[in-house]
Amino acid sequence: MSRISICIMRLSAIGDVTHVAPVINAIRKHHPQAEITWIIGRLEARLLSNFQDVEFITFDKKGGLSAILQLRKQLKDRQFDVLLHMQVAARANLLSKLVNAPLRIGWDKSRWRDGHQWFINRSVRSVPGQHQVDAFLEFASSLDVPVGSPEWGLPVSSRDDAWANQLLGDGPPILMISPCSSHVLRNWPAQRYAEVADHAISQLGMRVVLVGGPSELEDRTGLAIESAMRNGIKNLIGKDTINQSVALLSHADIVLSPDSGPAHIASARGTPVIGLYAATPSLRSGPYNSLELCVDKYDLAAKKYKNKRVDELRWGQRIEYPGVMDLIDTGEVIAKLEGFMQTY
Repeated sequence: MSRISICIMRLSAIGDVTHVAPVINAIRKHHPQAEITWIIGRLEARLLSNFQDVEFITFDKKGGLSAILQLRKQLKDRQFDVLLHMQVAARANLLSKLVNAPLRIGWDKSRWRDGHQWFINRSVRSVPGQHQVDAFLEFASSLDVPVGSPEWGLPVSSRDDAWANQLLGDGPPILMISPCSSHVLRNWPAQRYAEVADHAISQLGMRVVLVGGPSELEDRTGLAIESAMRNGIKNLIGKDTINQSVALLSHADIVLSPDSGPAHIASARGTPVIGLYAATPSLRSGPYNSLELCVDKYDLAAKKYKNKRVDELRWGQRIEYPGVMDLIDTGEVIAKLEGFMQTY
């Protein structure tokens, strides 16, 4: 099977796309000659543009019928040995029909949605209570690939690394705050970020840098954090490309973020992350290498908003209600930061 050809279907999101990188590295280690093609969203493809030996077929998720026809044209004469169908959403399920592969591996029954089971002919192993990184690695295991500790190998170009290094310069340790998730109800209040940032500067002698994308929400949140602070910070929100953001996160000493793509990118690059979790459980979707640094109030959210214990909920069920992130107290986050700095 050394010449196996594999097609991956995973369009988004940034965090989940980051989780797929260890799958590719595990397969590469066992099948060095494997031909890997990945059908992926445009933004996510830019994130992985430095990834070697993978063919990316980008799909414009806003392109409507023309994007579907373009993908069909690109896949028309292609034949793969196996499809790793890693996304259960209706659009991905329908697009997977364009992939010609006799073996079609998808998620286990507990994760089926939108008729996912009708687009696959084999499921990955079902393991209760898995972190998403380990769950994705089940796709490698389904190909009889030995799976050990995850290896991301998420590269940063020398140009982007030099840009980040010049921008940040030398100085005290950096607390980098990426304050926004694309899921608004997972976001922590700006005032509380400001309190942590002021403490980091005044009491711990740190520098604070804000990072994020160019959206109106992120821009507004960054300005709100700045205006609520007593100390000055560097606000880089909206001032980088997605590849430059990977370099910035790599240069941080520690990152503070809710459940978001940047949290997972930072973790993949080996940067410690204080993850803020209440709407989702950190044990399932926290920064894989920093679970001990997470502040997790998911159990309290289950009691308050669902009137249930965590073990009564479906694994990983979202509890996205207004105010759920207010369950996370500023003092608990500061305690995590202080504990980290004591061992820094």
